[in-house]
Order: sequence, then C-alpha cells, then structure tokens
Amino acid sequence: MYTACRAADKDILQLRIAYNLQFFAEDANGAEKTEQPTAKKLDDARKDGQVAKSQEVATAFSLLVLFLILRFGYTFIGENFVSIFNRTYDNIPNIARLYDGHLPWAYITSTLNGAMITMLLICAPFFITGFLIAFLCDIVQVGFKPTSKPLQPKLSKLNPISGMKKIFSTRKLFELAKSILKLVIMAAVIYSFFTGRTESLFLLYDMPLKQAIGLMGNLIIDLGLRIAAAYMVIAFADLIYQRRKFTKDMMMTKQEVKDEFKNSEGDPQVKAQQKRRMMQASQRRMMQQLPQADVVITNPTHYAVAIKYDAEEAEAPMVIAKGADYLAQKIKEAARENGVEIVENKPLARMLYANVEVGELVPPELYKAVAEVLAYVYHLQGKV
Repeated sequence: MYTACRAADKDILQLRIAYNLQFFAEDANGAEKTEQPTAKKLDDARKDGQVAKSQEVATAFSLLVLFLILRFGYTFIGENFVSIFNRTYDNIPNIARLYDGHLPWAYITSTLNGAMITMLLICAPFFITGFLIAFLCDIVQVGFKPTSKPLQPKLSKLNPISGMKKIFSTRKLFELAKSILKLVIMAAVIYSFFTGRTESLFLLYDMPLKQAIGLMGNLIIDLGLRIAAAYMVIAFADLIYQRRKFTKDMMMTKQEVKDEFKNSEGDPQVKAQQKRRMMQASQRRMMQQLPQADVVITNPTHYAVAIKYDAEEAEAPMVIAKGADYLAQKIKEAARENGVEIVENKPLARMLYANVEVGELVPPELYKAVAEVLAYVYHLQGKV
C-alpha cells in the first residue's frame, strides 16, 4: 500500500513538473525564433512605427550643438538679456508716475509683452536648432518614412492589465536602470568639473555684474560640453543595444517564414498544380496542331520538334510542337497516326528544341538546315 502511494505521488510530481515547464517555451507552439526577419516583416514593423532607433542620440547631439552655439554666442545673448532687464527696470519710474490710485495694467502688460517677445526671438535659434538636430538624427538612424499609425487610437491601450504589464516589463526596468546610470554619470561629471573650480565661484561676490555673468557663462558652457560628451557615449551604447534588441524582437520561427512566403508568393503546392495544368493545356494544344505539321525532326529518342511551313501565313517555317523524352515519344506517335513524316537529324533537333519556342518562327541561321529537311519531305510526298 505504501509503495503504491509513493509511486502515485511520484507520477503526480512528474506531471506537475512537465506542466510547469510549458511556461518556459519560446512561444505557444514551443518553436524557437532562429530565422532573421524578412524584408516584409521589417516593412510592416516600420509602418507600425517600430524601428531601431535611440532617443538618446538626438538628445546628445542637441546638447552638443546647443552648447557649441552658446560657446560662440553667449556674449551676444548675455548683452541682450541685460539690455532687456535695463529697459524694463528703467520703465518702473514711468509706471510709478502713471499711478493714480490704480495700477496702469495696460502699460505694464505692453512692457512685459515686449520683453517676452524679445527674449523669445533671442532664444528662437536654440529651439529651431534643437528641432532640426532631433529631426536629422531620426532620419540618419531610420530614414524618412513618416507614418500616422502609432497615433491612431487603440482600445488595447486602455486595458489596465496590459498597462500593468508594460510598467513592470523588462523594457521599463531597462529604462529605469539607464536613467539611474545617466544620473550617476552626470553627477560624476559635475563633481569632477567643480572639484578644482570652487575658488572661482567664491570670487563672484567681488566681481562686477558683467564679469560675473561672463564667468558663470564660461563655467556653464564648459560643464555643458562635458555633459554632452558623456551623454554621447551613453547615446551610442544605447543605439547599439536598441538595434540588437530590435533585431532579436523581429526574429521569426521557421513556420512564420513559411507562412509569410505562402501568403506573399502563394502556396508552392498550389503553384505547382497551376503550372502542371498550364503545361498540360499547352501539350493538348500542341497535339491538336500536330496534324498540320509538315515534318517532325527527331534526335531520335530524346527530342522531337514539329515544323509547319505555309508561305501564305508566314515568311519562315514555324515550330508548332516540341518535346523531350516522354513527350517526344508522344509527338512521334501522334505524327505516325496522322501521317506526318518523321526525319532523324540529331544536331538540328537539339538546336531547334533549345532555341525556338512553340509558336515561334525558325531563326535565319537555321533556314538552310530546315529547308533541306522540308525539301526532302516534299520530294517523298511528290510535291516537288
């Protein structure tokens, strides 16, 4: 009794292990994705907005270019901002003189609007440059093929279960780890930059305003260029990872490749059947035209070519039937049944079979050889 129970428990344990192992299968069918993605699958993925690109590349190049622009234009920008501040500050007495128990909001609004518009014009090159850099980086990575499909609303996006899966997915964990790594690297760059420059920061208290702004501008630009260089390394590493991950995600099983080939090219078995039917129909037409032939030129066993010549219909003899091996035998049998002469000429039969299709005229280089055969046939039939 005890032995039987132990055996039953063992069988149940094995069944549980076998059942649980199904969770580790590559997909529902247990098929492993070993095949490279086809061009069709990559094109479909691109239409869906799935491409191998890194957003970090655009961010890195934008930072680098913007800080380079600041390097050569921060003096102009700083002077304009100081000028805006001075004009706004100089208008304060005018506002005070206009005060008569209530604030002159129209004058204040126009003053502030003018200052804001001027600042936007000064900052516009930065915004435009950032947009162009991001746009060009995306084109360099994946080319220019816009699609609106990712913007289309999907009910699946409202599914809370799918949303929770995305939050705790491997992709989100990787993005979290990447963000933490970026913070650590940026903190290390900032710390190493200011380690030897603390004395310069304390000198700001004793400097005139313009000189202090110049010093702070230099420090910010130097730090920004270092951060952009560090971010560039992160961006290229992320680009390599994104491309490898995209290729891995696009991998296909052997069955998927076969199914795609069937859908795009048609089922090979169906195509073979269609080809076979077309050949059979072509052979029937040949056999129906064979009684009209003047002669059948043979190899004698491997090839057979039926020739017809009608000076009123064509300027040269025409091939109306041809075949090899089994079909050649059928052509000769039909020729005997219909009283068509059979002439053995091995080189001519091979040349005609290899170079002239059914329904085509004999080429000029074979005129003489075919004419000799026709003359021989006409002589036998008493036509000449």
